Amino acid sequence: MNEVIKNMEERRSVRGYKPDMIRKEDLDTIIEAGTYAATGMGMQSPIIVAVTDKATRDQLSAMNAKIMGTDTDPFYGAPVVLIVLADKTRPTYLYDGSLVMGNLMNAAHSLGIGSCWIHRAKEEFESEEGKALLKKWGIEGDYEGIGHCVLGYAAAELPAAKPRKENYVYYVEA
Repeated sequence: MNEVIKNMEERRSVRGYKPDMIRKEDLDTIIEAGTYAATGMGMQSPIIVAVTDKATRDQLSAMNAKIMGTDTDPFYGAPVVLIVLADKTRPTYLYDGSLVMGNLMNAAHSLGIGSCWIHRAKEEFESEEGKALLKKWGIEGDYEGIGHCVLGYAAAELPAAKPRKENYVYYVEA
């Protein structure tokens, strides 16, 4: 079986992480894969913010939890958060950012690193606190939060894949 396809079939969302930081080389490889996601007209509307600072990671977790209405860690203890934002002036920004998220998660899995797409980035970065963070980080423009790709080493074995649903694919053939 093709290794790329095998990697996509075996990737799972991880919802429990060891506290160990991932290697910088692996993080850089994952981020680079994200930058090669397809984008509308090749305009590269997304940006990636890599957060490895624990205080900032914890601040983002608290913001996300508040939006979700809980006080638990929505990042499942993952030590790294990759925030994907995309330029709302591009008509394909939401799709572009989603493809970046997919590339990040597939690349992470290929390196033995767990990942999970955590939502509510849109709400986080529409808030005053989120806007202040973007400004602090030097990010200017009309960006929308697409998602958080949390990364780390899985604390448990990956679950088996659920069976694919019936009628997932329809063929229209000549």
